[in-house]
Amino acid sequence: MLSRRGSQSSPATGFTREFKDYRHYTPREDYRAIDWRLYARLDKLFVRLYEETQELNLHLLVDTSASMAQPHATKRVQALRFAVALAYLGLAAQQRVSLYSLGNTVRQELPPLRGQGNIEKVLSAASRLLFGGVTDLERAFSEFHPARQRYGVIFVISDFFGHDVAAAPAAVKRAAAWPGECHFLQILHPDERQPTLEGEVELDEVETGERRRFWLTKRDVQRYTESFDEFCDTLSRECAGHRIDFMQCGSEEPFEQSFLDLLNRSRAMAGA
Repeated sequence: MLSRRGSQSSPATGFTREFKDYRHYTPREDYRAIDWRLYARLDKLFVRLYEETQELNLHLLVDTSASMAQPHATKRVQALRFAVALAYLGLAAQQRVSLYSLGNTVRQELPPLRGQGNIEKVLSAASRLLFGGVTDLERAFSEFHPARQRYGVIFVISDFFGHDVAAAPAAVKRAAAWPGECHFLQILHPDERQPTLEGEVELDEVETGERRRFWLTKRDVQRYTESFDEFCDTLSRECAGHRIDFMQCGSEEPFEQSFLDLLNRSRAMAGA
């Protein structure tokens, strides 16, 4: 669980010491461990007990490709809601929170911040995110290097479409090498799975700008839905095989319940 930082420092890299309890002082112990203020009150010797708690880094990767904003703007809104809410929990728990944009590459939008007062910086950075262009998941995941010596909790918020749907398994393998607890949150609009299209249509690929004209039958739409489901199932299976938590969320679903469901799936965030 997320733990608040203790007031005492520790020589262990990436760890903090948090007060746990008292116990009686015993001979041959280091006298410097004695709580002299408590001795002055009780006229008895006690030492403080501490427990090592690992300081977590919370990394939030938000897909800022065009498909997250067009033609369904609610996907962008839902993704930013998740990112800001997760950031707030991390900051409130005195963890280091970093924000990244994910597209053709990965870019750090905010350096690691700690403290609840930094939520305004998170809100400001989130509002400045520009959505457009393509997603190269494998390249972006290979370029993302979370802190190697500190345990991390990593949330990737995306539709995971990428420039090639066949590249998703390779991207998952890249993410499996990240140190820490990793979560994939897939944001989808209902029309992306089952479009209400039939007859002659002209479609624009929002990320590449490519335009194509089709004649679609109900059977074509059904085959598309089957292919879409297979893509999502493959992504879910790959994540499970690499111990990455995978959750799907509709952009039209109530945010509050979806967010609680996400927290219940995260061991580290559940206690924030």
